[in-house]
Amino acid sequence: MEFQLLGPFQACHEGQRVLVGNRRQERCLLSILLLHAGRTVTTARLIDLLWNGDAPSSARSTVHTYVGRLRAGLKPYGLHIGTTHDGYAVEPGRHVIDAQEFVLLVRQAAATGDPAERVRLYDQALGLWRGPLLADVADDRLRDRLGAHIGELRLSALEQWAESQLTMGRHERVAANLMVPAQEHPERERLVAGQMTALYRSGRQADALQLYRSTRQVLVTEFGIEPGPALRTLHDRILQNDPRLDRPPVPVYAVQVGGEWLPWNTSGHPALEFCNTYAGWGGARPPGSEWLRSYATLAVWAGHMDLAEDRIVTWLLEQARQQPEKAVAALDEAREFRGNLYACLTDPHDARAFKAVAGVVEDAAKVSVFTRGEDGLGRWLTSRAAGLRLPVCAAARSASELLADPRRFTIRTCPSEDCGWLFLDQRGRRTWCSLATCGSRKPTGSRCVTAELA
Repeated sequence: MEFQLLGPFQACHEGQRVLVGNRRQERCLLSILLLHAGRTVTTARLIDLLWNGDAPSSARSTVHTYVGRLRAGLKPYGLHIGTTHDGYAVEPGRHVIDAQEFVLLVRQAAATGDPAERVRLYDQALGLWRGPLLADVADDRLRDRLGAHIGELRLSALEQWAESQLTMGRHERVAANLMVPAQEHPERERLVAGQMTALYRSGRQADALQLYRSTRQVLVTEFGIEPGPALRTLHDRILQNDPRLDRPPVPVYAVQVGGEWLPWNTSGHPALEFCNTYAGWGGARPPGSEWLRSYATLAVWAGHMDLAEDRIVTWLLEQARQQPEKAVAALDEAREFRGNLYACLTDPHDARAFKAVAGVVEDAAKVSVFTRGEDGLGRWLTSRAAGLRLPVCAAARSASELLADPRRFTIRTCPSEDCGWLFLDQRGRRTWCSLATCGSRKPTGSRCVTAELA
């Protein structure tokens, strides 16, 4: 069975919801046992928690009755509640408890040194959080007694998640997801600092300064303290437009277009250039290697590749400012599509990757229009009906054309251990992605040379 305790209590078996316990207090008792799965909870402890020190004389027999009902209801699903001489315990089994999974994932994330893997684990952990622990079966006092450490762990995970995202240049995602937690917990100055930095890097200096002012007001009026030195310093640097607060270092092999850093064009096809918006596909992924750091970069890239007209790019940038959450979702989809497309192009037998790419291509076809250009030639364009997904759909349409073209079999992968970029080699003579990108022509041990163009 699967038990969800982070938020309203819920039990499921093979994807179907199971009604457990006729009374709120029964579900609360089961939740206490689940939070201590594999360990005995004494009857005295259960009584203390369920009645908060004001138990009736019949409390012990009531607990016994509750356990009997729960045993009968859960036995068909393979969950057993064992009895010891002074209490009860949920016996180990194949059941999944989201609170346990959450703690395990957060610990794994904290232990990894890879920012991308850390973010992935934190995303999984935070995705389990549907609300306060036992939101519908426990009051605030009981919740604090049972799981104050879990609430604290969630806030710490949010802080670490934000800092890892900022390291990777994903400030827009932080700005879209951290505003509510930062406002709800002004005492978590590290959380507030992450949100202020994300807002500033997203071009929202005024919002970052306003967050500081509102945080300071709460700290002074409710806690009787001023913001700490780190938060005050950050405020001063934002006020002064300190260049040290700007996004992480410029990526390797970069050229600046429309105020955004884009990779060199090396492949000879827009779909391949889209795959090449990540440096180090074939090796480690150091901070700063990601080009698609913001939705603005994605939109400008689409215009640079002639997948969207300049007026469309301007419209996309304005829409992204008005709908930051949708912009973040589109950027996440772009990165996921890019990974699937790369897998599809480098392994023709990868049916899973092809199917994933095909799904986006089919979506792109629904929002495509055939129009006449100034040169008199017809061409397919992605319409505004695609909304903020327009760059993804445009890249998908380009990918579909390449996948249906015999040139697809001339795609090569740069063998440099720090590169892995894709390019077309119709004459069968090129080995490396470009003459200037990879510094060594040897089959092994080569490393790419950093180049920046303004």
